[in-house]
Amino acid sequence: MNAEIEILIAMAAYMLAVILIGVFFAKRSQSSSENYFLGGRSLGPWVAAMSAEASDMSGWLLMGLPGVAYWCGLADAAWTAIGLAIGTYVNWLLVSKRLRSYSIVSGNAITIPDFLSNRYHEQKKVILGISAIFILIFFTVYTASCFVTCGKLFSGLFGMSYHSMMLVGAVFVLIYTILGGFLAESASDFMQSIVMIVALVCVLLFGVNAAGGLSNVIENAKNIPGYLSLTSLASPVVDANGVQQAVNGVPQFGEASSYNFLTILSTLSWGLGYFGVPQVLLRFMAIRKGSELKSSRRIATVWVLISLTAAVFIGVLGRCLLPVDPALATQSGAENVFAQLGKLLFHPVFAGIIMAGILAATISSSDSYLLIAASSVSKNLYEGIIKKDATDKQVMRLSRLVILAIALIGILIAWDENSVIFEVVSFAWAGFGATFGPIILFSLFWKRTTRSGAIAGMLSGGAMVFFWKLVLKPMGGIFAIYELLPSFIVSCIVIVIVSLCSKKPSEEMEAEFEQARTYKDSF
Repeated sequence: MNAEIEILIAMAAYMLAVILIGVFFAKRSQSSSENYFLGGRSLGPWVAAMSAEASDMSGWLLMGLPGVAYWCGLADAAWTAIGLAIGTYVNWLLVSKRLRSYSIVSGNAITIPDFLSNRYHEQKKVILGISAIFILIFFTVYTASCFVTCGKLFSGLFGMSYHSMMLVGAVFVLIYTILGGFLAESASDFMQSIVMIVALVCVLLFGVNAAGGLSNVIENAKNIPGYLSLTSLASPVVDANGVQQAVNGVPQFGEASSYNFLTILSTLSWGLGYFGVPQVLLRFMAIRKGSELKSSRRIATVWVLISLTAAVFIGVLGRCLLPVDPALATQSGAENVFAQLGKLLFHPVFAGIIMAGILAATISSSDSYLLIAASSVSKNLYEGIIKKDATDKQVMRLSRLVILAIALIGILIAWDENSVIFEVVSFAWAGFGATFGPIILFSLFWKRTTRSGAIAGMLSGGAMVFFWKLVLKPMGGIFAIYELLPSFIVSCIVIVIVSLCSKKPSEEMEAEFEQARTYKDSF
């Protein structure tokens, strides 16, 4: 049997299992909007932890991060991974319990915009509207990155058109999301998180063995200027089309470029994004008992440490085993290194399961993005502002239409087959981190935060992401840092200044803050 056919069969079997999970949970998830969007707060610690990380990491973990390490060495990928690992732990440690308690105390909120609006006792739903709009914008970008992953994966594996394969992946994700809702998403994410970590570890271990041991991998990397340094970047020599040049089978590199302290600090700031990403924050709200969050924190941290470490070193491994692979000769193409190693190292059937790891990551993220974006429109904008007497059926019907619309826009954004997944994800991540991260932290831990401060902080953080990325960053120099760090800082400063200059929160709001701080489950 043709190897590509065997890989396809293995992947199809996996996709069938995911669909069956959706069918199993469909009836329960469709019973109400709370079940559809938050699963009735019924997640156990293992499902909460691993589905949070799987939905967060996406295909970026198996394609984007290894691709960065393969293309320019350890520094960019490693500092990003370190920032994310720290951010994961701190988020579960500080935010999870307080957010779960506060979301229950403040009107049993089931979405992040709901929580923020209820937290500040809004009459005019300004925070609700701003939150929903930003979620819609950034999750549409996120969804596009997942579709890019599907297109690259399938076109690289089977030599078929990127556009047709991207559309196939998008349709599958769309059907699955509409069918299953939050419970199906979380249950399948749990399974997919296992597939992802097993795939990463297997590729790393078998690859190191095929390379003749870790020492050979390291020696190969040492021959590339700046490749193993944490303070410099390797510089591939490319032609006018961005294709890396090779001489006698040896990829060519120029002099390493500097990776200074400010750049390291801005790359570490990836960890700040965790405080604002709805797909993780929703898992905090959905866990069945606050007492189980400690177990979830440990599970999530271990999963992240293993997965990120493996993903970074798979990129380094790829430079040893596939130094001049034509499929990896551009910055965009380098993101196929995990898939190419899977094909090289394993029997087609097992390679298909490995490839399912990428598909798992993509599905686990894109269904989260679509679902949360749909809830921001149907639950927050429509029911919360436009038609306050909307029935649950109307909300559910609109959510499916919104999912379809977001998917179509995501397809348009993903149409460029030269898109770099890492760059697309980094922009959306910065958007969430700067728009929601500061106000989530201040809302949970500073009683003096006001509604005006919340509005100003969200608007300034979100706007600064666009301004820094599109206007300041192209200037280079000090402005070349990752846009999340300056935008997060600006948002924090604005929240403090505006809150102190505006009227003190009401006694009712302060009492609710104290109630959330001391809240304990009643069962």
